[in-house]
Amino acid sequence: MKCEEISNELIAFLDNRVSAGARRGIEEHLTGCAACRTRAEEFRKLSSLLDEVPAIEPSFGFNARLRQRIAAEPARPRFFSFIPQPRLALSMALMAAMTVFIVELPKGNPVAQPATAAVQQEDFNAIKNLGVLENYDVVTKLGALSELVPDQSPVQGSDSQRQGQPASNDDGGA
Repeated sequence: MKCEEISNELIAFLDNRVSAGARRGIEEHLTGCAACRTRAEEFRKLSSLLDEVPAIEPSFGFNARLRQRIAAEPARPRFFSFIPQPRLALSMALMAAMTVFIVELPKGNPVAQPATAAVQQEDFNAIKNLGVLENYDVVTKLGALSELVPDQSPVQGSDSQRQGQPASNDDGGA
């Protein structure tokens, strides 16, 4: 047995309230463990000191007086027995009010909603262009792109057509 288990069972062992198997295990542990043996001796000394203290007996009429006081106390009507104590009712009402206040609090805060929408839009834009960002190093180091001459002639309707079409991935069939 471990010292923690012995510590939990030590008082019951000293009062002879443990089973025979547990008693043998505790006795074996106490023969091998000096710390638990010392603790057991301290409990035995404490128990013997407590046995020397005289028991205080209540006065002769204590029981009768106590029963009279209980009988003299006014009984609550049956209808009011379902109503909780005023402190309990007040605390429950305050708890319900605080719950409603906390639940309704985010709805009245308009500052947090636009900030959340802006963050969501930024995240969407980052994910939308993820394919381009993955190939960024390849595109910037491609020497053939630097030799291309940009087309200067404006073509009518080409911008509106390009916006609706997905970007073609023309990297030479690779």
